[in-house]
Amino acid sequence: MDSDNKLEFILVWLTFLVTSLAIYMVFIYAPTERVMGDVQRLFYFHVATAWIAFAAFFVVFIASIVYLKNQSSLANILGLASAEIGVLFTTMVLITGPLWARPIWNAWWTWDPRLTTTLILWFIYIAYILIRISAEESEKRGRLAAVFGIVGFINVPIVFMSIRWWRSIHPQVVSGGSFDLDPRMLHALLTSVAAFTLIYLYLLQKRFKVELLQEKLKDIKETLRKQKHI
Repeated sequence: MDSDNKLEFILVWLTFLVTSLAIYMVFIYAPTERVMGDVQRLFYFHVATAWIAFAAFFVVFIASIVYLKNQSSLANILGLASAEIGVLFTTMVLITGPLWARPIWNAWWTWDPRLTTTLILWFIYIAYILIRISAEESEKRGRLAAVFGIVGFINVPIVFMSIRWWRSIHPQVVSGGSFDLDPRMLHALLTSVAAFTLIYLYLLQKRFKVELLQEKLKDIKETLRKQKHI
C-alpha cells in the first residue's frame, strides 16, 4: 500500500470512528433539552455543518487568491472541490434549520436575517460552480470563478454577524461569547464538528482527485486532437 492509499485508509477509518462517536454523543450521551425536547438534537448537526460550510468557502477564498496570483491549476481545482462540498453542507444547514423551526416556531421558514443570508450564500456558491463549469475557455473560466469566489466570501461574515446586526429570532450565543450549554451538550457539539470536519476532508481529497483526473483526460484529448491535425 503506497503512502497516498495508506493516508486515505487512515482517514476513512478515523472518519468512521469519530462519526460513530458523534452519533452516540448526540442521541445518547447528550441530555434532552427540557423545553424543546428531542428536536433540539438537530442543533448538533445544524451548527456543525454550518461551521464546516464556512470553512469550505474560506478554502475557496484562499484558492481563488492563489489562482489569480499564479494561475495554479491545482488551486483552481481545489476551489471547485471545496465549493461543491460547501454547497452540500449549506444545503444540510437549510434542511435541518426548517426541521427544527417547524415545531419550535410553528413555521417551516421565516425571513429571519440568519436564514435569509444563509440562503443568499447558498445561491452565491451555486453561481460560483456554474461559472466554473460553464465558461468555454479554461483560463477565462478560472479567472471568472476565482473573482466570484473572492467576492462571494464577503457574505460569510455577514451570515455570522447577521443575528448581531439585525433583529433576529434565531438562537445566538449568550453574553460573553460562549454557548449557554450543558457540558455534555458542548461535548456532543464539538464531537459533531470534528466528525463533519473529517467528512469534509475525506470528500475534498476524493473530489480533488476526480477533478484532477478529468483535467488530465482533457489534456490528453487535446493533445491527440492536435496530433491528428499535424
